[in-house]
Amino acid sequence: MAKEDKVINIIKKRIQEAPGTAIFFNSSFPEFDDEYVGQILSGLAKQGVIHRLSRGVYAKAIETRFGLLFPLIHEIAEAIAKRDNAEIIPTGVYAENYLGLSTQVPMKYVYLTSGSTRKLIVNGVTISFRHAALKNFAIKNRYTSLIVQVLKDHGEGNVPEELMGPIQSLILTHPELETIKGDLAFMPAWIRRFFIKTLKASFMEKYNILSQHRRE
Repeated sequence: MAKEDKVINIIKKRIQEAPGTAIFFNSSFPEFDDEYVGQILSGLAKQGVIHRLSRGVYAKAIETRFGLLFPLIHEIAEAIAKRDNAEIIPTGVYAENYLGLSTQVPMKYVYLTSGSTRKLIVNGVTISFRHAALKNFAIKNRYTSLIVQVLKDHGEGNVPEELMGPIQSLILTHPELETIKGDLAFMPAWIRRFFIKTLKASFMEKYNILSQHRRE
């Protein structure tokens, strides 16, 4: 029993001493058995030391005069992705919000993931991970990847006119010369044409980027 109490105290102390808000998994304490850690974390959640977000996912929150402050949604999503050794890409309203294309605060965050499909709810906000084929993660640059995702979410011919200008401005502001040539190859044809038209033939010829896409 003394040994069990010692392990519990070690884990509890590490959680309490973690700066700010934090995410914890069974694997966050690799020196102890995962299943055993899971039992301890479950017990600490019942005591209010941490909060259970989903099976095997716990958060340390901070008490404020406005209520409990939890880790940010993207921090939770990225922590889960890191634990699972998976890649994630924001989609929908959150992708637009991240790029500054929308001020709407999403109540549902949807990510494509190379890992498992799952869903969890944090303070009434849903975080969904949808498993997607690896080709969806082939685009190297984050800005380009997010822009492509926003366009794909709307679909060809359905991108709102008020988004077109801001998206073109983002492409021109972040031309990403080191990766754009390779990234073009992984875009749907209509999105590739949009990028090429936005960047303009003369600009892309200068960097020998357009030649392989002339006939599109």
